[in-house]
Amino acid sequence: MISVTDRNRPSVRAGTAAINALLLGTLVLTGLYPLYWTVKGAISLTQQLLREPLRPWPDPVQIENLALAWNQLDIGRYLLNTVVLVAGSWVIQIGVCTLAAYALAILRPWWGKYVYGAILATLFVPGTVTLISLYLTVRSMPVTGWNLLNTPWAIWGPAAVSAFSIVILKRFFDDIPREIIEAAELDGASPFAVFRMVVLPVSVPILAVTSLMSIMWSWKEFLWPLVVLTEPSAQPLSVALPRLASQADQSLLIAGMLIALVPPVLLFVIFQRYITRGLGYTGVKG
Repeated sequence: MISVTDRNRPSVRAGTAAINALLLGTLVLTGLYPLYWTVKGAISLTQQLLREPLRPWPDPVQIENLALAWNQLDIGRYLLNTVVLVAGSWVIQIGVCTLAAYALAILRPWWGKYVYGAILATLFVPGTVTLISLYLTVRSMPVTGWNLLNTPWAIWGPAAVSAFSIVILKRFFDDIPREIIEAAELDGASPFAVFRMVVLPVSVPILAVTSLMSIMWSWKEFLWPLVVLTEPSAQPLSVALPRLASQADQSLLIAGMLIALVPPVLLFVIFQRYITRGLGYTGVKG
């Protein structure tokens, strides 16, 4: 939009720098404000939140709200439930989707294009459309008749296959040079050995991205756990906190929300290097 000659003018450079700074500052404030409000509400008195909702910072600061929320609202149990459900969903989804993408992109069976087309078609089907049929399947599993309601398998099973994860993993595997695969096969490597020793080592960035997406989706999922986990003792934080909203002190409820925010934020901070590499990945070089 701006030519090189115009960009070299001091006035144009100053203007674009100011616009970039304004846009960046607006983006940062938009992202940080909900976090700031959550922290402020978690360490405030409920009476102060209701009386002075726009107060910039609480006085006095109630750090003990976090401990009270942990004990009185039983946040620890719900957090443990969430971790178990999310970890199981992540392990199963990454395992199934990675193998499926490997079969479609590397092994390339003759029927792969039909399966891939069916997977793409599911991306256009809203989750609410299949909610009833999925619930009936979980309530009475085909052949075995097992009832998975109020068990972790009611969450882990449907999370195993993610069409979006399969699509982005397949696109990544498609970019792996065939020469590398063929060289491994000439050395006598089996299909599983090629997957384990060739494909997985170069797929760390995209696996980090899909892992984060899987974890974030499972962590914030509300409707499906609400439907299949009716026992309060088995519910994750995403279901327990709205249920507690009608009876818990407001500041303690916000403190529980803050505790629920900490694990995914820490996860992103720790693995952001791999996530950035995966998002910016355009192909395999070498």
